[in-house]
Amino acid sequence: MVQRSLFTAALFLSLFTFNSNANAATLACKYIDAIERSFLHQHVTFNSLNDNIENRTIDQYIKRLDPAEIYLLKSDLAVVKQKMKGVFKAVQGNKCESIDDVQQLYVKRLEERAAYAKATLEAKTFKFDQKTEIMLDPDSRDFPKTKAEAEKFQLKYLNFQISNYLASGMKEEEARQQVVRNYERAVKRAKDTTEEDLYSNYLDSFGRALDPHSSFLSRDSLEDFNIQMGLSLEGIGATLSSQDGFTVVEQLIPGGSASSSGLIEPGDKIVAVGQFKPSGEPADMENVIEMDLRDVVRRIRGPKGSKVRLTVLKKTGGGKSTIELTRDQIKLEEEAVQLSFIDKEIGGEKKKIAIMNLPSFYADSRRGGRSSAADLKVAIAKAKEGNADAMVLDLSQNGGGSLDDAVKISGLFFKTGNVVKQSSRDLTSAEIPLDDRDSMVDWEKPLVVLTSRVSASASEIVAGTLKDYERAIIVGGDHTFGKGSVQSVAPLPPGMGALKVTVGMFFTPGGFSTQHRGVEGDIILPSPYATDEIGEKSLDYSLPPKKIKAFLSPDAYVTSGEGAWKKVTKEEIALLKTKSVARVDKNEEFNKIKAELKKSKERGKILKLSDALKETKDKKDEQDKKKELSKEEKLAEYLKRADIQEAANVAADLLEARKKPGLTQAGGKTSPKGT
Repeated sequence: MVQRSLFTAALFLSLFTFNSNANAATLACKYIDAIERSFLHQHVTFNSLNDNIENRTIDQYIKRLDPAEIYLLKSDLAVVKQKMKGVFKAVQGNKCESIDDVQQLYVKRLEERAAYAKATLEAKTFKFDQKTEIMLDPDSRDFPKTKAEAEKFQLKYLNFQISNYLASGMKEEEARQQVVRNYERAVKRAKDTTEEDLYSNYLDSFGRALDPHSSFLSRDSLEDFNIQMGLSLEGIGATLSSQDGFTVVEQLIPGGSASSSGLIEPGDKIVAVGQFKPSGEPADMENVIEMDLRDVVRRIRGPKGSKVRLTVLKKTGGGKSTIELTRDQIKLEEEAVQLSFIDKEIGGEKKKIAIMNLPSFYADSRRGGRSSAADLKVAIAKAKEGNADAMVLDLSQNGGGSLDDAVKISGLFFKTGNVVKQSSRDLTSAEIPLDDRDSMVDWEKPLVVLTSRVSASASEIVAGTLKDYERAIIVGGDHTFGKGSVQSVAPLPPGMGALKVTVGMFFTPGGFSTQHRGVEGDIILPSPYATDEIGEKSLDYSLPPKKIKAFLSPDAYVTSGEGAWKKVTKEEIALLKTKSVARVDKNEEFNKIKAELKKSKERGKILKLSDALKETKDKKDEQDKKKELSKEEKLAEYLKRADIQEAANVAADLLEARKKPGLTQAGGKTSPKGT
């Protein structure tokens, strides 16, 4: 969950004076110390550099270099730690050689792995072995101690890499060649890493050494963050991926020039990009094969109204052509609030359930920019116009976003009152309350909130607040992700990126921090996300949970008249849980999920390639089918999801339960403890 701040840029400028043109600033070694101090000036827990943070930073940097523990040797770790020991003091003196030295060691090991892959896969004696068993999870094994040990593991890994291509329908010989090229490509990219990239990676490691959610956003990452928060970008309207050295069109965004032109389609490969000179004449085409995806994207994006040329290798027919597209402002509507309806029959009477899908808490800080709270308010009005009898608010895929929108969205479902309290680094200061002051109850009818273990941050504020006020039934995951902290995103001078810093912990009105524990479900559904690997408590350096006194607001409740809503009772939850369990036990899709979870648990973390081949092929086939679906077909698939249907069933059960006298009661204006 994030909030925006301009504070860090001002602090940065006061800490360090630089002579570069602000419009063309580039991240350099001389700025690192000031940026580190900017982190510490805001962080909720840490306020000074020390050996513990330095050791954490080095560990995070190693993890960033070699997250799968494939390239570096055990002995290299000691070398890296020795080289980077005292790095905080070194950067204060504008010395960053140790960061570059570590990169050179990494490149050396990468070249060795690439050479071994080439020699092994081009040898006539090599035979793909689908009986191979491999431990992919780096936390369950260690870095190889010797070169021989590294090669022994890599041989298994090469079989695994080949199996991924075989599952896509590729012949073995071609798969071998692709794997070799992947290693060669990785070496080239590592050698081409700029100083700016190195320092961005180092600073991101520093941020993550403080806690899992503090990080450094490079200029590219900041641009992506702003697109995500504003749900708009200026470009051609296509999502791209990097595959085997090619930039491949994954999807076309409706309304974009790529889609409306009819000249490009999913699966096409972009092999060259050309700009236009100030005179309007076309500049030379630039080959983008083997170019890093972010660099290709940077060349294709551009101001609204400007033009770009693309040389495209067609998926069908194999023809190649150069096309011209005009960039425009693209609205990412698939990431915005979406309202649908599901009909359910209750006692022979048809009832309409509004399904409100909220994928993220977005908010464009620019004047006139859209926000999830404003969009949801409009969608609720439409649900009322459509005579919906109950609502499911789907937060099951929502990883969070804007704090301000989380507060406003919570307030759409009750009158006025406290939503969240935010702590600060000053232990003598009281928590800062954030409340809903809009007295309108936008939705007073029955409400179900659908969650999962990937529901995080702002999602947990909304779910936790509505649970604390007994306003909604929480259905889905046994608990949400468990992220109970607030981050502030503060831009540095233009071109240098931004800091994302954890500035506080948040608490829902019951006084609970969602940190680690998350928001517990009232009615639990089987979910593929129900694994111990998913959750805040599994992350490095996760902050400890806390609790404060409850601060529920009596004014949130409306017992009669306009906007009156009923509290969810324990009796209702017990009844609805019994009904849900009976349905879930008979549901084929839920039983399939339970079987997959059991199978995964039984086989442990050792992957058998014979199993992986089939599973990878099945997943790829499923992904390919989804790419080809129209907007209407995607919506139909979404509404057929077992958890969506069951959440709608629970909402229908709540409607039926409230017809029975004596089972429910209206929320009273009692004064809760701790207010």
